[in-house]
This record gives sequence, C-alpha cells and structure tokens, in this order.
Amino acid sequence: MTVWVSKGLQYPIVYLPFAFNRWVPEPDLILFHDGPTRCLFIGGKDSPDYHAVEKQGRAEAAGDDSRLTYVAMTRAQAQVVAWWSSARDEPNGGLSRLLRGRRPGESAVPNRCLPSKISDDDALARLREWAGGPVLEESVLTPAPAPPAKPAPKGLDARHFHRSIDTTWRRTSYSGLIRVAETTGVSSEPEVVALDDEVGDLPLLEPSTGPHVPSPMADLPKGAKFGTLVHAVLETADPFAADLTAELEAHVREHSVWWPVDVPAPDLATALVPMHDTPLGPLADDLTLRQIGLRDRLRELDFEFPLAGGDLGAAAPRIRLADVGQLVAEHLPADDPLASYAERLMGDALGNQPLRGYLNGSIDAVLRIPGPDGHRYVVVDYKSNWLGDGDGSLTSADYQRARLVEAMLHSDYPLQALLYSVVLHRFLRWRQPGYDPDRHLGGVLYLFVRGMCGPDTPVVDGHPAGVFDWQPPASLIIAMSDLLDAGRAAA
Repeated sequence: MTVWVSKGLQYPIVYLPFAFNRWVPEPDLILFHDGPTRCLFIGGKDSPDYHAVEKQGRAEAAGDDSRLTYVAMTRAQAQVVAWWSSARDEPNGGLSRLLRGRRPGESAVPNRCLPSKISDDDALARLREWAGGPVLEESVLTPAPAPPAKPAPKGLDARHFHRSIDTTWRRTSYSGLIRVAETTGVSSEPEVVALDDEVGDLPLLEPSTGPHVPSPMADLPKGAKFGTLVHAVLETADPFAADLTAELEAHVREHSVWWPVDVPAPDLATALVPMHDTPLGPLADDLTLRQIGLRDRLRELDFEFPLAGGDLGAAAPRIRLADVGQLVAEHLPADDPLASYAERLMGDALGNQPLRGYLNGSIDAVLRIPGPDGHRYVVVDYKSNWLGDGDGSLTSADYQRARLVEAMLHSDYPLQALLYSVVLHRFLRWRQPGYDPDRHLGGVLYLFVRGMCGPDTPVVDGHPAGVFDWQPPASLIIAMSDLLDAGRAAA
C-alpha cells in the first residue's frame, strides 16, 4: 500500500516487515540504461559483455529498490516499524544497504549487494552506531513450555469407511458414453478429448456406387488433429468474404499454430472452398454454406445439463441408455435410415450405462434456415472421416447415401445427433418466441467434408454426396428431453 499504491499519502504508523530482504534474479534479458536511453539486453549469458551489463542492471535495480525503501519509510507520520534478519537475501535489501551498507555521516547509499551476511551480534552493533536513529528491539525466540502430561485416552480406533462410492454418477459427454470399453467411475471433470470419433478410416461394407467426382480433399492428411484444424477454420472463417480462399487460408494459418498439420495452408484452403458451394440438401432448401452467413450460425454451442436431476443422489430416477433406445424404437418408423440404431442402444454394449450426473459437449453449428412460416434451425456437425476403400482414390461415390448411413451407425453418430437435438430443443424453448418443435426443429446435417465436391457434387434422390440429412420426429426429441430430465414416470 505505502510503496506501490498510495504515493504521496501518509499514515500514522508504517510497518515494513520485508524491507531488509530482496531476491535478485539472474535473467537472460536485462533492463539497463545507456545514458538516457532505456535498453533491453538480449545477448544472453554467452555474450562477452553479459557480465558488465548484468552488473549495471543489478546496480540500477538496487538503486530503484533504495528509492522504494525511501518512499515506504517516509510515509509514516509518527513511527516506522521495520524488521531485520540475517536471511539469505539480506545483503540485497534496501534497508540493509541503508543502515549497514554505510556509516553514520555518509550520505551515499550503495547501489550494490553487500559483500556477505553478518551475524546477529555484528549487525546489532552496526545498527547501534546510528545514535539518535532507530530504536532497536531484539527479539529472542524461546521454546514454548511443554504441555502438562495427560493420560492417554482409551478406546481409540481407526475410522472405517463403510459407505460405498456411487460409480454411476459422473460428468460425461457423447464420447464418454460410447467409450464403454474403458473403465468408468466417479468423475467431477468432463471427459475432454480431441475429436477421437473422427478416425482416419472407417471400414465400410457398402460398395461405392454412383458418379465418381474426385474429392477435393483426397490428398490431405487423416486423423483427429486434421479434423480439429478443419473444425476451427470452419468455426471462424466468414463465408461472405469477398475472397473466400484468402479468408480460409488466413484462418488455416491462424489455427495451425495450435493444430499443426503437414499440409500447406493454401492447399487446405483451396480444398475447403468446394464444400462451401455444395448444396446441403432438402433440410436446408439446397442452400450452400457460402449462402449462410455468420449472423445465421450459432457456432460452437457449448452445453452442460443435468441427467436424472443432476445431484439428486439416491432420489434420482434410474435412467439407462436402453431407455433412450426404447424411445427410438417407439418413435422412428421402420423405414427410417437409422431405425436399427434402437437395437444398439438397448444392447448390452451400451444399454446398461446409467445416465446420472451431467452431460456436456459442444455443437459445431446451428444454422438458421429461412422458410415461408419463419425460420427453422438445423444442427450441423462436421466430419472429416475418410470413407474410401484403402488408400485408393477418394471420390463422391465413397460418400453416397448408403455409405453415410453405414458410417453413422458404425460410429454411434445417431446418439450424438439425438443428444444435440435435445440441446437445441431446450435452447429454443428458452430463446425462441412462440417456439413450436414441429416447426422450428429442422433436423440434423452431418457434413462429411471430404465428400462435398462443390456445385458438381452428385445428388441422388435429393441427397447430395457427403451430406447426411436426418430429421428425427419432434415427438422423439421432446420425449428424450423429458426422459433425461426426470426419467419415466413408471420407473
């Protein structure tokens, strides 16, 4: 307060417990003055003039410390109480240089470290030379008296932990729910991982059929790091930029610092342009990403919501993933492309997982699509999976509808799509005036970016290659949201 904040103010009494002590670092970068010019020495310790500059820098720092000591000691109106001790860094302190670094009558305070520490007796003698100066009080540490002896208490024993740990409560995510092969347990932190669901290759059985338009991203790397870089670029780049290629390249360079990938920035930017000109299918009225600006995108919608009441403990309803599977079976018609996923959710691999605690995650984007009766909202998730056969050429045929359905089922993406739809439902319920799930919930788009080949992307039965569109019934999303909130009434 007296040294750094209240310059010019005074106080009746000032206490200085550490003015005698100062640690002196040994930096590689040294601040010093060359005449009136303030300089920063960057030559390092191997430079031939390092020691001379270091000596000058230390002297200037000591002088500044003496000034601060003066500031502190002159703030008092009636009394200054300062401490002194023969600590390791005592020779560097401003108070030590002031009182034992010079004799009475000497005006110059040394701007250097004192030669060495001295004993308490020698220091006390030096301080007493300042006749009429400081009033000295010597502190003597004496051992505390031993407590009176008491008889040892009887009947002592170690405490026992008799309660069981609730391993069904956790903070989890979509990725955590599908990683059932790993040991699960209580966790107070979410399972934060990279895009580990975007593996380099997916072994698909459905043959590649239809038109073969070369993929613009056929020669780019595979794996989670590449997928994360692509996500970051698509999150921040402006699709309305006059020069979209230059816009994408600038964002590739920006994010490559954090997600370095062995691909030149111009090559990745050029490969990302065609996906912006690929029709997004019927759920988006065949608009392209280039036609949907940032004001109509909610990017990286983070969420965390309670499962089965969150922290209700023993009072929480019992919910399992199998209950979600039951809802899927009840609400999806038999001809829905993802209807078979209900069996996966009700099977032993996933179905027995309890849903208690909190679920968190982030939706890549929510697109606002204009319509005749107002806007509707579509969940978007970008996927960079390689769906080609081996290391052969990658084309649009590798991303036709049947193969995308197989990829969705293989990687448990339907569960992700349903969870994200629940998040959107809850968000719109709070934020959209006159919210109507049947009108405002526009479905989900999984954009497999390697299969989106621009305006020439093949469209079969209204579905562009690389674009998986799915619109689960609003009744399913509402029922699933209610289930995750409070469980089935009959449970």
